[in-house]
Amino acid sequence: MQVAPKYRQASLYVGDLQADVTEDLLFRKFSAVGPVLSIRVCRDLATRRSLGYAYVNFLQLADAQRALDTMNFDVVQGRAIRLMWAQRDAHLRRSGVGNVFIKNLDRSVDGKALHERFSAFGRILSSKVVSDEQGSRGYAFVHFQSQSAADRAIAEMHGARLRGCRLFVGRFKTRQDRAAELQNRAQDFTNVYVKNFGEDMDEARLRAVFSPYGRTLSVKVMTDASGRSKGFGFVSFDSHEAARRAVEGLNGRDVGGQQLFVGRAQKKAERQAELKQRFDQLRREHVRRAQGAKLYIKNLDPAVDDERLRREFSAFGAVGRVKVMQEEGRSKGFGLVCFSSPEEASEAMAAMNGRLLGSKPLSIALAQRP
Repeated sequence: MQVAPKYRQASLYVGDLQADVTEDLLFRKFSAVGPVLSIRVCRDLATRRSLGYAYVNFLQLADAQRALDTMNFDVVQGRAIRLMWAQRDAHLRRSGVGNVFIKNLDRSVDGKALHERFSAFGRILSSKVVSDEQGSRGYAFVHFQSQSAADRAIAEMHGARLRGCRLFVGRFKTRQDRAAELQNRAQDFTNVYVKNFGEDMDEARLRAVFSPYGRTLSVKVMTDASGRSKGFGFVSFDSHEAARRAVEGLNGRDVGGQQLFVGRAQKKAERQAELKQRFDQLRREHVRRAQGAKLYIKNLDPAVDDERLRREFSAFGAVGRVKVMQEEGRSKGFGLVCFSSPEEASEAMAAMNGRLLGSKPLSIALAQRP
């Protein structure tokens, strides 16, 4: 049972909603528990499509508590919903305190099973099995009310079996924590990866190439079944400084007519994590620039259509998508204009905000996800 602190408002977060779940449907469901003050399905600012979550505000805290205790993981429109106390404090959500990361989950473990298994260690604020269209992706998060409960869960469940799978259970690490770990590893390595040295390289020759940079503990040339070099290998030094000197001195060096690649040796999981971090950074930058280049236009004259809107805004840069939102063939009074760069969008917003277009002054803002 998740118990709300005395100061908490009677507001619940409802997640994992199907796109067609409406306020009316949720009102009818939650009113069975007690009087509901309001319900808001959160939607995209421009398209008005559901973002998959909502907030339900009850008149009485006890009714919200009862809904949380009895309706969590109920199936609505074919999908189990996820309830938790509405947490408006973004810092608390992102701090990682009481948050546990779980991986190597059997694909049959759903949110309800996860919640039931981990609730033995303390009060849970939220739990989520990460999934996509094919189902569970094999990892999850459980946020406990206290760090001590999270520590108990880690101590007892790390390495334990759940439905035949041995779990990894550890403290949740923020993106900044993971980035710092990768940075620390990159700055304190002793093992070096070498490739592009050809088939005639053996371990004695490779050791001779690397020995001038420091004392080597081991040298390994990877070979095939016939004993022939695969063209890559590993060198382990007794100190980070020696490994660093080798990378700086030999990377790109011509050895036997071939240009060596020499770099820090990484485990597969670490390489994947580093690549994912780079990809996520590029994706965030792309999203940031895309959002910064998209304008949300309100208070449109009913006579203004896509072509008129494009014509008015093209003076400020390359305009991509333009859309006046309509219902049954009539303008809904708002729309989108997408520029090729945030700079062009900013110039257009500064120049056009408040300008009359038809009979109405435009109201313009950067279009962003809530």
